[in-house]
Amino acid sequence: MPTYEYKCDKCGHLFEQMQGITSKSLRKCPKCGKLALKRLIGTGAGLIFKGSGFYATDYRSDNYKASVKKETPEKSGEKKETTTTPAKAETKSTAEAKKTANKKNQETKRR
Repeated sequence: MPTYEYKCDKCGHLFEQMQGITSKSLRKCPKCGKLALKRLIGTGAGLIFKGSGFYATDYRSDNYKASVKKETPEKSGEKKETTTTPAKAETKSTAEAKKTANKKNQETKRR
């Protein structure tokens, strides 16, 4: 429920009142009893979002997000990013063995 500020134009009494958003503004001053209250435009309050879908860390810097990622343990269902290393180059002897095997296969197919 929001808090609204009121001021009486007759006696100058200033106070805050918690009211629902759809509630009508107060009109009668609790101090002098006259119908001279005005609702003031307030600065509002800080909002706190609770529940799923919003977290304070959503708008943090990239450095902060990276350090948090390192510290948090992985969940069992998540896959860890891995870097792949390039395959080793074939040695000459292995390459030559494959060539000769291919030639033999082609010769046997021709017969």
